[in-house]
Amino acid sequence: MSVAEPRRIVLFRHAKADWPQVTDHERPLAERGRKDAAVAGRKFADAGVVFDLALCSTAVRTRETWKLAVHELPERPKTVYEERIYDASPGELIAVLNETPDDVRNAVLIGHNPGIQGLTEVLSGAAEGDARERLSRRGFPAAAFAVLSFDGPWKTLEPGVATLVDYWAPSE
Repeated sequence: MSVAEPRRIVLFRHAKADWPQVTDHERPLAERGRKDAAVAGRKFADAGVVFDLALCSTAVRTRETWKLAVHELPERPKTVYEERIYDASPGELIAVLNETPDDVRNAVLIGHNPGIQGLTEVLSGAAEGDARERLSRRGFPAAAFAVLSFDGPWKTLEPGVATLVDYWAPSE
C-alpha cells in the first residue's frame, strides 16, 4: 500500500457502563450499553468499514464494547489491547496511533471520554457535510464514533491533519 492513499481512523467511545462497586477500570457494560455496542458494530458493517487493526483500552467496558461490535463485522481485525488508551489525553492517544504500522489502512481506537472527543476535535482540521455540527450538538455520548481520514504515514498523524468524514451516536 502506498502511504499516499488515504487512511481512516474510527474513534469509538465505549458503550454505556454500569456502576457496580468495582474500580473504574473494572466497570462492565450496562444492558443499554450491550445493545448500543452491537448497533454500532452493525453501523460499521453497513457502511462497509473493514478494519485492519483495532486498538482497544484494557478497561472491561471497552473490551466488552469491542467484543459486541466486532461480532457484527464480516471480518475480524487484529486487536491489540493497549493499557495506554485508558484515561489517555488526546496527545497520548496520538502517540499510540503514531506507532501504527504503515501497512494498516483502516484502524479503530476504542477508548474513553474526554480523550476520544478531544482527539476527534484536535485531529479534525476539516469536516465533511454536517458531521462537525452534529458532533458539536451531541457531544460524544457512550457508543458514539467519529470517522476521520488523513493522508500519509501514521507517524505523521498530528493535530489538524485529518478530515472528520462522519459522526454517529446511538440516538441519531
